[in-house]
Amino acid sequence: MFEIATLTNGVRIALETIPFVRSVSFGIWVQNGSRHETAENNGISHFIEHMLFKGTERRTAKQIADEMDAIGGQLNAYTTKEHTCYHARVLDTHLEKAVDVLADMFFHSAFAPAEIERERNVILEEIAMYEDTPEDLAHDNLQYTVWSGSALGRPVLGTENSISAFTQDTFRDYMKHNYRPENTVIAIAGNFDRDKVMALFEATFTAFPEAPAYAAHACPIVYRPGTVAVPKDVEQLHMCIGFPGISIGSDDVYVMAALNTYFGGGMSSRLFQTLREENGLVYSIYSYNESYSEAGLFNIYAALNPSQAKAAMALIRKEIARLFTDKMTEAELEKTKEQLKSSYLLSLESSSSRMSSIGRSTLFLNRILSPDDLVRRIDDINLDRVYELAGRIFDPAQISLSVAGGLKNIDVKELAVHV
Repeated sequence: MFEIATLTNGVRIALETIPFVRSVSFGIWVQNGSRHETAENNGISHFIEHMLFKGTERRTAKQIADEMDAIGGQLNAYTTKEHTCYHARVLDTHLEKAVDVLADMFFHSAFAPAEIERERNVILEEIAMYEDTPEDLAHDNLQYTVWSGSALGRPVLGTENSISAFTQDTFRDYMKHNYRPENTVIAIAGNFDRDKVMALFEATFTAFPEAPAYAAHACPIVYRPGTVAVPKDVEQLHMCIGFPGISIGSDDVYVMAALNTYFGGGMSSRLFQTLREENGLVYSIYSYNESYSEAGLFNIYAALNPSQAKAAMALIRKEIARLFTDKMTEAELEKTKEQLKSSYLLSLESSSSRMSSIGRSTLFLNRILSPDDLVRRIDDINLDRVYELAGRIFDPAQISLSVAGGLKNIDVKELAVHV
């Protein structure tokens, strides 16, 4: 059973009871990420995510870990460009303890100066490690290029300059203004009593500090095609070819999933079969759509020897053109639909994945799709919709290119011409 309820302070609660399991997963979802930051405080959302594990007014970092270990629970978090999620998974008998620990972290983190300094060093190392990874750089730089001038293009981790400036007061002020009932969702899935859980959440998650009404940080998104290259002293070349994609709330979300699966989403896709299996030009190749609230980015990624770059780029371009001349058949569409249904439904066979699904959907769309609704939307996909979307996505005037890695003897501008 799915339900979206609301606490007295406006926090939305997404619930799914699964009585035949013994686990419960719940998460605190906040619609706040690097997109909601400024250039000066870039990276603060991710830093706060780290700091919430470093001790509260009642617990040290070790006590947080010990208490969760004592009940065999799992506790974690992550930050993206548009949201942060703190989540736990425990046996149904330990739900109250897990809620107490996570709520204590969420509302009463100490932000001790000594812990801030230690974690600052950890994050600076994380940034350095990221910059040493050409694959990550290729993806990140593509976003920085196409969303230039927008917070969406900035890195989730922040920069060395911004990370170095944060203090205890910076964190507390940012949380007070950006962690609000209006942009928070509590998602829970598993074996639990609905009324007891609602009473528990009402008693626990109404403790937001007083602050001005939440106002989302304005961040207009404009896609700007461009080319970027970062040389690295490695043998392999990593390249991303980008096009404007679709947003989270688009009616074409599942159509995009079908198009992507057929074109570059797996080992049977056209891109993989042509470039890897038939021609041996790449080690890895795939495509995906990354969706945001009002926009998206369709990306083709390839890892290959630099000497094969021109040939691979020309063949990718040929495959895009062939998509419109040697079109997907009805039989291929049906196969793709079955792949999608299997992928989605199999991914929902744990309480943690169900919690993630209903949490994200409630946070961004304020609705929950049942598995049956999802299957119906996939079944409604037809070839006309696939090719209408493909015509919008693969606009030659909107192509962007990001490359990182071994650029020796490669003229990036010339390479871009081959797209």
